[in-house]
Amino acid sequence: QVQLEESGGGLVQAGGSLRLSCAASGRTFSSYPMGWFRQAPGKEREFVAAISWSGGSTYYADSVKGRFAISRDNAKNTAYLQMNSLKPEDTAVYYCAVALSTYIRILSREYDYWGQGTQVTVSS
Repeated sequence: QVQLEESGGGLVQAGGSLRLSCAASGRTFSSYPMGWFRQAPGKEREFVAAISWSGGSTYYADSVKGRFAISRDNAKNTAYLQMNSLKPEDTAVYYCAVALSTYIRILSREYDYWGQGTQVTVSS
């Protein structure tokens, strides 16, 4: 089992920044890739970013590329999502997830453990 807890969400003006954290406990977090997803009201959950178990490989959705950065600190069992140049369309509940896999995954159905989510609201 892996327990995940997101934090760092909040209300920010357009153009601002937030850093989300995802604290993991339980099973060896450092052995698996993890990802960030988001879900806006009335929309399906969508992929945002993913990172390999070592942190050496990352992958981003086109909508956030160049603005968001995913990272992880395996010594702290924590992953991060730095979000810059935020836009109103980034407003959503953000979830972190872990895939019991060797490689990065971008489909939500390929992830095995999920956090409870943290709300990010970007005002115009």
